[in-house]
Amino acid sequence: MNKWLVTALCLALAGCTSLFFQPHAKQYSSPDQLGLKYEDVQITSGDGVKLFAWFLPAAGEAKGTILYLHGNAENISTHIGNVYWLPAQHYNVLLLDYRGYGGSEGTPSLAGAEKDIDAAMAYLLQRKDIDHKRIAIFAQSLGGALAIYNVAHSPYREYIRALIEESAFSDYRAIAREKLAAFWLTWPLQWPLSFTIDNDYSPLKNVAKVSPIPLLIIHGDSDPVVPLHHGEALFAAAREPKEMWVVQGGQHIAALRSEAYRKRFVEYLERGFLVPDNR
Repeated sequence: MNKWLVTALCLALAGCTSLFFQPHAKQYSSPDQLGLKYEDVQITSGDGVKLFAWFLPAAGEAKGTILYLHGNAENISTHIGNVYWLPAQHYNVLLLDYRGYGGSEGTPSLAGAEKDIDAAMAYLLQRKDIDHKRIAIFAQSLGGALAIYNVAHSPYREYIRALIEESAFSDYRAIAREKLAAFWLTWPLQWPLSFTIDNDYSPLKNVAKVSPIPLLIIHGDSDPVVPLHHGEALFAAAREPKEMWVVQGGQHIAALRSEAYRKRFVEYLERGFLVPDNR
């Protein structure tokens, strides 16, 4: 059954924001199985929750560092397929599991995930082996929604050189209504249940505050999970500097399976890191 349909059914029964999170504790793969060097990393969030992450060092001299924020299901061991190729392009990658995911302690929540992202940034800034002026965030799906709010309010904004999000939804209540409306059993409940969702962290309400940090939005025009109109709404509400790539025939978080988009992605990073940071 489609994971969003399962979420819609759960919303009908419970009406709970936490149902945006579908974590797994099982580790499905590891970086060494992909031929990658890596470090197991322990990070302590602001409220004391112990988090698990992987640090993938760049091959050769690093051009920059990417904080990767994954989508709502499973954990970094399944999402590593989206970023495993970046070390070969000379980028360090930190893959974070939010609280309740993978090897991280705690129970998932929107407020908690925002604390976790802050803790991951603080960890990167404690490392002496990376350039603190060359850090970007790459976030997909739920991770993109979390990242937009986070970057808009981050205490570490001065160190974030770019936010790249792929397939993010624009609003927690809006996506909940869409998923509830898609199933006959929950269709009548779409409006009353959507108001049980905590919308304080709405990406749409906060995306303008990302500026002047450069924002790149990537979205497939055939995304069956988060329709394109979410990406378009975010782009319209964002302030410059901003850029949007609409992937023709693109599915959910699938753009970087393409060598052509990987090349564009790296070129975007390289352009951004070359621009002097005058903030």
